[in-house]
Amino acid sequence: MVGCHFCPPDLRKTFDQEPLGKEVSLEQEVLLQCRPPEGIPAAEVEWLKNEEIIDPADDRNFYITIDHNLIIKQARLSDTANYTCVAKNIVAKRRSTTATVIVYVNGAWSTWTEWTVCNSRCGRGYQKRTRSCTNPAPLNGGAICDGQGIQKLACNPLCPVDGLWTEWSKWSTCGTECTHWRRRECSAPVPKNGGKDCEGMVLQSKNCTDGLCMQNTKQKTTTHKTQVGKGYLTAPSTDDVALYVGVVIAVIMCLVISVIVALFVYRKNHRDFDSDIIDTSALNGGFQPVSIKTARTADILTAPPDLTSAAAMYRGPVYALHDVADKIPMTNSPLLDPLPNLKIKVYNSSGLVTPSEDLSDFSPKLPRCLLDGDTMGRRTQTQTLLRTGTRDPSCTALGSFNSLGGHLIVPNSGVSLLVPAGAVPQGRVYEMYVTVHRKDSMRPPVDDCQTVLSPVVSCGPPGALLTRPVIITMHHCAEADSGSAEDWLIQLKTQSQQAQWEEVVVVGEENFTTPCYIQMDEEACHILTETLGTYCLVGQSCSAATTKRLKLAIFGPVTCPALEYHIRVYCLDDTQDSLKEVLQMEKQMGGKLLDEPKTLNFKDSTHNLRLSIHDVPHTLWKSKLLAKYQELSFQQVWSGSQRNLHCTFTLERFCPSTVDLVCKLCVRQVEGEGQIFQLDTTLSEDTQSIDTSLLDPASNITTLVGPNAFRIPLSIRQKLCGSLDAPQTRGNDWRMLAHKLNLDRYLNYFATKSSPTGVILDLWEAQHFPDGNLSRLAAVLEEMGRHENLMPMAMDH
Repeated sequence: MVGCHFCPPDLRKTFDQEPLGKEVSLEQEVLLQCRPPEGIPAAEVEWLKNEEIIDPADDRNFYITIDHNLIIKQARLSDTANYTCVAKNIVAKRRSTTATVIVYVNGAWSTWTEWTVCNSRCGRGYQKRTRSCTNPAPLNGGAICDGQGIQKLACNPLCPVDGLWTEWSKWSTCGTECTHWRRRECSAPVPKNGGKDCEGMVLQSKNCTDGLCMQNTKQKTTTHKTQVGKGYLTAPSTDDVALYVGVVIAVIMCLVISVIVALFVYRKNHRDFDSDIIDTSALNGGFQPVSIKTARTADILTAPPDLTSAAAMYRGPVYALHDVADKIPMTNSPLLDPLPNLKIKVYNSSGLVTPSEDLSDFSPKLPRCLLDGDTMGRRTQTQTLLRTGTRDPSCTALGSFNSLGGHLIVPNSGVSLLVPAGAVPQGRVYEMYVTVHRKDSMRPPVDDCQTVLSPVVSCGPPGALLTRPVIITMHHCAEADSGSAEDWLIQLKTQSQQAQWEEVVVVGEENFTTPCYIQMDEEACHILTETLGTYCLVGQSCSAATTKRLKLAIFGPVTCPALEYHIRVYCLDDTQDSLKEVLQMEKQMGGKLLDEPKTLNFKDSTHNLRLSIHDVPHTLWKSKLLAKYQELSFQQVWSGSQRNLHCTFTLERFCPSTVDLVCKLCVRQVEGEGQIFQLDTTLSEDTQSIDTSLLDPASNITTLVGPNAFRIPLSIRQKLCGSLDAPQTRGNDWRMLAHKLNLDRYLNYFATKSSPTGVILDLWEAQHFPDGNLSRLAAVLEEMGRHENLMPMAMDH
């Protein structure tokens, strides 16, 4: 037998067994195995945690076995790390592959909160209690809690009734104290259910002798003494009262005679002094020349101005002061001065005004004396709004409108304001605007079960008098086909002057007292109202099947000089303006779209939104995300109160020459729907930024003025209104038109208007802007048997 008396030192390169990464729950035991390579002498083994040596003497939660395995007795969150087995002897030092240990925590529910008070002070409402998945919260990919985080109970508190006064009773007979009384009761109705008490007096008294009765126990004149108890109450005698009345009458007569004599003398002395006005047409609305006859000074007005020629320059509505109270004296009237040069806004044949034009020229510059105070006030409000500079021009449209109406459009946002003909009172001009607010502070606060469904839109000027409803159009993200119409309770809210959000109406619960009507389409809502202000739609979920639409958009940098590459995934409300805002922001940042945006239906199931990246080419790139995925909490996504919600995936390339990236990105709701994006991009400096033509490229036109703003010609509209407004026995009137156009959800709203057909056609215009199909409208009229309206419709089309 031949033996080796001396073998050279050595250490093989390959481990017999290397540690493997694991995902373990909190407090679970972890075993990481390591069989070092053979060597002469035998290798010593040590373990590294994030490149730091593990010493079981310092941390007794670690234990290294005799066969070199590492045991973590009870996994802690701090034990989430990269572990490496190191073997070394006098010859060499070998490192195993790194094993990643992730310690995850499964979520658990907290205790239920107390039931809230009913959210409705009067009528139908709900109470709720909540619990959160925070006991503990899921971490590092741990399971989220099963079940609902919100419980609701229906409640219907009695409505408070405020007290009201009854009518006053008749006055009592005049008493010995020269007063009489009357009373009323707080019983019409009596306050109940916490209603307010009546304010004011129950009893009312007054002197019943017109102040001639003077009660004075110390007066020592001739009186009739009436014994009251043991004392005496004195009062003037009947003769004294007659004497006082006579004296008062005599004084009054003297004053009247004196005034008459003074007037007679004055008129005699000034008979020929002043000039006569023989033509007062300027005071009652016309622009005819004023003729003045003078008795003494014929040279006061040697060259009266030609007002007719100045007025002819203006082709808009004629301003007139019809109210006698508003007439101005001719002696110093601005009408007698030469009119200033009228600077008139001239619209082209299409009636278009583009945003590039000077905003200060939107309205005719008429003399201030020719504009009524209300019009001047509206103009001042709008100009103040423009001077503040707080509104993004890309989010605002404005224009000057008279009784012919028009249309304001915020481009590529789904937001517009339709001003029908006749909405602005005859003879007035309003400088109107519509703007989309993008600040989080402008969004209405929402409860846990509520969500913001639309952008916040303001239109004005606030308080403007309108004689028929205007139509505010905005996009919403409520999924109409989510199962049942009972899934959503949608409220229209408005912001008061005190910046408080108040409910205006619940969609589907309109009645004669509600100030507006809402038409909900698949992607847009149309608000018919005569009150300009700030509005927003807020939805309340009524079941776990309630669904809102999200728009998912993925962006990356155009150029990437560094090794790291950041992929941003936006989860937005599915409205045009939300996507428009992100496109504008990414364009400024130098970003580009990595795939076409996609829609995701997100249910009120309390489940989070999970995002993960797959099929990354590991030879060229590595993900810097330790966990398998990222999550956005359900409440973050559902509430809609946080704009531009997104998360970022960071990839690192091994070589700067790598310029191609191909991978997949998955976005899905846990136990719900999902979308997969196929990313195939090149990190090239020549690549252009994103193209905003992805949005609806309607145009950059923001203002349409006059008849050209409407698809239905004015002559046809008038004929339709005259034909359909009157009720027909066969029923083929405006009610059938509303039914055929699917606008018959609440016919009573149209019935309260002077021309129901006109309001229905206004709503049709708003629904089908900008490409309304008149042929479809003609087909509806043919179905109704209204053949007399078909010919002009076809000719104008």
